[in-house]
Amino acid sequence: MSTTALYALPSFSLRFLPIWRRNFLVWKKLAVASVLGNIADPLITLIAFGYGLGSLLKTVDGIPYIHFLASGSICMSVMMASSFEALYSAFSRMHVQKTWEALLNAPLALDDVVLAEMLWAATKSLFSGVAILGVMFLLGIGLHPHTLLALPLLFLIGMTFASLGLVFNAIAQGYDFFTYYFTLVLTPMIFLSGVYYPVAQLPGWLQIVSQALPLGAAVNLVRPLILGNWPATPVQDLAILVIYCIAGFYLATMLTRRRLLK
Repeated sequence: MSTTALYALPSFSLRFLPIWRRNFLVWKKLAVASVLGNIADPLITLIAFGYGLGSLLKTVDGIPYIHFLASGSICMSVMMASSFEALYSAFSRMHVQKTWEALLNAPLALDDVVLAEMLWAATKSLFSGVAILGVMFLLGIGLHPHTLLALPLLFLIGMTFASLGLVFNAIAQGYDFFTYYFTLVLTPMIFLSGVYYPVAQLPGWLQIVSQALPLGAAVNLVRPLILGNWPATPVQDLAILVIYCIAGFYLATMLTRRRLLK
């Protein structure tokens, strides 16, 4: 593959739709178990920390702690659901099952496959986000019109972390490699992004780091909406998510080309 073709911008077409639909149809067979699995961990976290720690820490910035936690943990849950799909599931289709190679025998470009995987991971994470919202509504959290505006943001968050996940998918040699990404990238990001406590509690230099993280931007956008307010810096936070999404998708496409089309 020539250097020019390797670094070319991704080409988009509607040919990604059948691939997205194929992944959706496979998921439908295990949809209930998949959604329940994706909401089990955040639900346990919400109950354990929201009511357990919440009984000791009643409010944060005048907000009931369980509301504070729920409005941040939904972003974390979307991030994790999207990342799992873009890593473990996508790697299975690309490397283990050889599904991607079979797709490339059809009149499809590799860019179509990568785009479909990114959008499918974002869609699946949105399903999980909606399910978690349903649980929050049952707990009396987010019952106002502002919450509806969080839905497109959850999809953008899913796209962003799917793009970043596909970067690591393109260079992974096995499933064990993903442990480094979850342990060294996603887990520290959770604790630096204001999910469990306000970013203001961090040292000044870590607050600066937090402002540049995609999960931090996601929490800054979604939490106020779920609490019935407006984000303080929407343009900045949206720009951070879009930049990570575009840069991640381009890098993922380039690295996947180098892996499969060399």
